[in-house]
Formats: sequence, C-alpha cells, structure tokens
Amino acid sequence: MEGAYHIPVMLHESVEGLQIDPDGIYVDATFGGGGHSLEILNRLKSGRLLGFDQDPDARANAPTNATTNAPEDTRFTFIAANFRHAQRYLRAAGVGQVDGILADLGVSSHHFDAPERGFSIRYDAPLDMRMDQQKSQTAAGIVNTYPEEKLVQMLAAYGEVKSPRKVANRLIQARSNGPIGTTFELIEALRPITPRHKEYRFQAQVFQAFRMEVNQELQALEALLEQSTALIKPGGRLAVITYHSLEDRLVKHYLRTGNAEGKLEKDFFGNPIRPFRPTQSKPIIPTESELNANNRSRSAKLRVAERIELPKQAR
Repeated sequence: MEGAYHIPVMLHESVEGLQIDPDGIYVDATFGGGGHSLEILNRLKSGRLLGFDQDPDARANAPTNATTNAPEDTRFTFIAANFRHAQRYLRAAGVGQVDGILADLGVSSHHFDAPERGFSIRYDAPLDMRMDQQKSQTAAGIVNTYPEEKLVQMLAAYGEVKSPRKVANRLIQARSNGPIGTTFELIEALRPITPRHKEYRFQAQVFQAFRMEVNQELQALEALLEQSTALIKPGGRLAVITYHSLEDRLVKHYLRTGNAEGKLEKDFFGNPIRPFRPTQSKPIIPTESELNANNRSRSAKLRVAERIELPKQAR
C-alpha cells in the first residue's frame, strides 16, 4: 500500500534520529502509508509501536507480521485519532511514557492524489479538505460563512498571503452570487486578483490557509509538542518533519525553549526550563537524490531533540 498511499520523506534520517531501542515503546504520530512505522518495526524486537492517524483510509496500511504470517503485527497498535489527543489515547492503551515520537506533518501524497478529498488545485472536486471526515467543518463551509475579518486573519496567518484583505473581499464578493462549492470554483472566484505568472504559488497559499483552518493543524501540533514533554522519557527522542515555515518555527521554538513563543524561561535558581535538547544546531534537509526522487521533500526539514531531565528546582 505504501507506494500508492504515501512516499515517506527522510525515512532513514528520521528513524535514525529516534535511536531505536529494540525493546522500547514508540509513537508514529502521523501513520499515513505506514512507511516510517514499517522502518521502526524493522528495528524493534519485543518493543511496541503505536500509530496515530485521523484518516480511516490509513487503517488499511497497518503492517503485517512477516515472521509469523499473522494478519497483523502484534507489536503494532493503530489508533484512529488525531495526534493532538495522544496522551489520552496512550493512557487508554496502557502506555504512560514512550522512548520516542515521530511526526511527519502536512498532507500525505494520498490526500493530494485523491480528487474527491478536495486538497489539490489540480482537480475539480468538492471543497472539502478534511483529514478527518467525521468532522463537520469543510473548506466550503469556511469560504461561504466566515466574515471578512476572520478570512483575513486565516489567509494571513496560515497562507502567508501578501494581500489577505484583498483576497477576503474578493471571496465575499464572489459568494454573494452563489455558494463556492468546488476547488475550481474557488480558483475561478480568485482569478481576477490572481498574480500573473505566479498563479500556482498564490493558489497553493490560499489552499494551504483553508486546509490548515479546516484541520486546525497548528493547534494540533502545539498540543502534541506540549504533551511530548510528559510522554517522552528522559533520554528519549522527538523527531518532527515540517514542510513550511509556520510548522518549522513552532517546532524550533518548542525544542529550544519548551514553549511555542520561543522565550527561554529560567527558574528561581537560574536553571533553564527547557525539556528538550536539539541534537543539531540546524534542521536536517533531504539529500539531492531524495529531492530528485520525491517532489514532496523539497520544503521538508527534520528537527530532532532529546528529552532531558529538568533540575528539581525547575520542575
């Protein structure tokens, strides 16, 4: 299923970053096609892996046990939920702390290549963009109901659109003539203000803003980062692959300072309250060969950090 569903980015580098203990417990927060999970399982003996994915399509990619020919690998547990709820679901699975967490953020190849999901500017499809199709909020609902100020904030914060108010005004004007219900209708509505020779970039920014709002991606990422402090044992690893500056900035801040704002705090005794230690000063980027083989990797950055024990005074 992996080839059809999703091509894992920086597979070797991210799993190496976890420094797998064959008897440890690990979390793949973004299971997807199972590529990263399979590599982790290849390095486990009696260890355990729990994979999160809010998209029920991913469940079909659960790994089999090639050694025992069992229908599923008993070392693996699939959890059909958003990783923002990791702590609650891990507790329900009898897991308190883990040795490592891996998260490959963004949208999978599967989502972009499935026209009916509405993620891609290449296909005319319902304006959906939900990763979890049990949720009620869709991109169509947002474009047709959000007030101007809320659209402006979304486009600026999540799409980093240069003229968000201009785009918001155009959308409100277009929807006054009838609901915007498909991806091509959204593209057509914006055509009068789409920059010439920069159509793809502009459309991609707008689509990204809607997708991130629908799925509350940054909020989910921040929740995972906050929970990782309690979930990962001292000496364990957190590895996160990001695809745009918004994600990367949040991850960088958290790994360096222990908070989303990037402000390093100290306790009364001057000890830094920082639960992680980055393993590199700069993010890891894909090799030239991977860039040539996997277009999705072009904007990817991998950051890895080790969970450290805080001084007693800083806890």
